[in-house]
Amino acid sequence: MKTIVVGVSGSIAAYKVCDLLRALKKLDYDLEVIMTNNATKFISPLTIGALINKPVLLDDFDEEGYQIKHISYAKKADCFVIVPATANIIGKIANGICDDIVTSTFMAATCPKLIAPAMNVNMYDNLANQRNIERCKTYGIKFVEPGYGLLACGDVGRGKLADYQDIITMIEYCMNPKPLKNKYVLITAGPTQEAIDPVRYITNHSSGKMGYALAKQAFLLGARVTLIAGPTNLKVPYGIKSINITSAREMFEAVKENYHDQDFIIKAAAVGDYRPKETAVNKIKKKDDNLVLELVKNDDILSYLGQHKTNQIICGFAMETENLIKNAKDKFIKKNCDLLVANSLKESGAGFKGDTNKVTLITADEIEEKNIMTKDEVAKTILYKLIEIKGEEKC
Repeated sequence: MKTIVVGVSGSIAAYKVCDLLRALKKLDYDLEVIMTNNATKFISPLTIGALINKPVLLDDFDEEGYQIKHISYAKKADCFVIVPATANIIGKIANGICDDIVTSTFMAATCPKLIAPAMNVNMYDNLANQRNIERCKTYGIKFVEPGYGLLACGDVGRGKLADYQDIITMIEYCMNPKPLKNKYVLITAGPTQEAIDPVRYITNHSSGKMGYALAKQAFLLGARVTLIAGPTNLKVPYGIKSINITSAREMFEAVKENYHDQDFIIKAAAVGDYRPKETAVNKIKKKDDNLVLELVKNDDILSYLGQHKTNQIICGFAMETENLIKNAKDKFIKKNCDLLVANSLKESGAGFKGDTNKVTLITADEIEEKNIMTKDEVAKTILYKLIEIKGEEKC
């Protein structure tokens, strides 16, 4: 079990650390919390202690005999995150000042470190604060950028504490290996929508969860990720460059504009094969007669990539309802993929909208049927397989 040490400093956003701690606890991390004296003015150590089921560290010395707690906490940490971090504590860290328990422990820690600032917009933008942030980054410290919005003081601007889910993503990023460091990964996700008229459209049941999981896991492995996504209800993972599209033609154009410099391309989107030949300018009124739509074929994005790839590793997806392996192998060959991920809509735990998937990985040399996994686990499996293929190609 990995240990996350959370340092809390004196920002009004300190109360938000409760959501972070609850979420980290559900992920089975061992948690230790250290608070500055000013932080205790905003939230009670008793509240924090109740959430993590252990005492909160407030001072270098305990009551039982002068154990050097900031050293012991620093040694056990797999990741140390300060959340929220004030301009004051960022300035101390940037300049090596250790005059409280949080800064002393942070200085002593050799694990990956992360800072999540929260402060007034003018304080955040102040040149001295920005200089201190940049200096911290030169020490290898990572940052979760604050959000933009209405601040506690009434000002509007950048300074809101980042969403706790984004902080968790960055904690995981800090602790993850980086086999995709400096690699570029392009991922498509979600459905496309093909307009019939200003009111109606043709689409499919894709939720985008598989593509978004791939984007997040690729980022955690160190990649520079571009996500081209159709309409979904999902939040774009932290650290991802996203391009929103609606139709298959828009996705095709976005892929053509971005695929050249990629190392890996993963076509996880459920792209509409057909679109209406004509889109009505006005709403089509209901009539007694049947409505007949003439459809035309959309460009095949995966085929285009297979025909135009240079050094890119291409991964396609195949959702089937029958003859899974035969149809998937045919697609793998026809589309000139390096890897094809096949799954059956009729397989329990697979298909659209769920949080799990059961896939079969098809390459030129083998067919690997995987057990049912979460989509995050499937994403990791796919990415490591692509890394393996890239390595074999170099040999």
